[in-house]
Amino acid sequence: MKHRVMLVDDQKLIRQGLAKLLSLSAHLDVVEEAADGAEALTWLQSHASRVDIVLLDLRMPKMNGIELLQAMRERNIQVPVLILTTFDDHTMLIEALKAGAKGYLLKDVELETLVSGIERVVAGESMIQPTITTSLLNSLKGLHSEFAAFEKPEELSTKELEILRLMAAGCSNREIAEVLFKSEGTVKNQVSSIMAKLGVRDRTRAVLRAIEIGLIGFNQEL
Repeated sequence: MKHRVMLVDDQKLIRQGLAKLLSLSAHLDVVEEAADGAEALTWLQSHASRVDIVLLDLRMPKMNGIELLQAMRERNIQVPVLILTTFDDHTMLIEALKAGAKGYLLKDVELETLVSGIERVVAGESMIQPTITTSLLNSLKGLHSEFAAFEKPEELSTKELEILRLMAAGCSNREIAEVLFKSEGTVKNQVSSIMAKLGVRDRTRAVLRAIEIGLIGFNQEL
């Protein structure tokens, strides 16, 4: 079964190019396009069930990507969103993730990585381009903590910390399982345990909180 994709980008040429590229995959089908967040929101309010994922640009007129994410959350539109942009702007990245985006890729990414990212996000995972993740760690220095009011989390085991570092490096559950010689189901359960201990609802926030409370160092090798 094909994953149904909505493209939201103010540049028509970009949308056309993406649609043509994604059509090369046997697993994807672009079913809707929008030129800005306002147009996308209008369509999603009536037709959200018709798409499995939204590929969203950040900088757009009328309503930008972050504003669309916030509006979707306010209206309980639960379609997963993958950010796809030319701007390596980590402040906007953090805001997008906090607003509910499930992943973030730059537009110069290879088609194989983009298709993999779409499939992972549709499957309920997060997707942050590894080359961005390293820079993101440094960009978080000095930012006000979203988790400042949270209680100190339950201590993570050595194995959970190892999995958390692999999550921060952008690894999927399958990739973590291969590295650690575990079953994918076991890794999925351990990821759920990590999120519960950190008091967050998804992998992205687990990594962000771990960075902010020092479980993952800014200078670690990913």
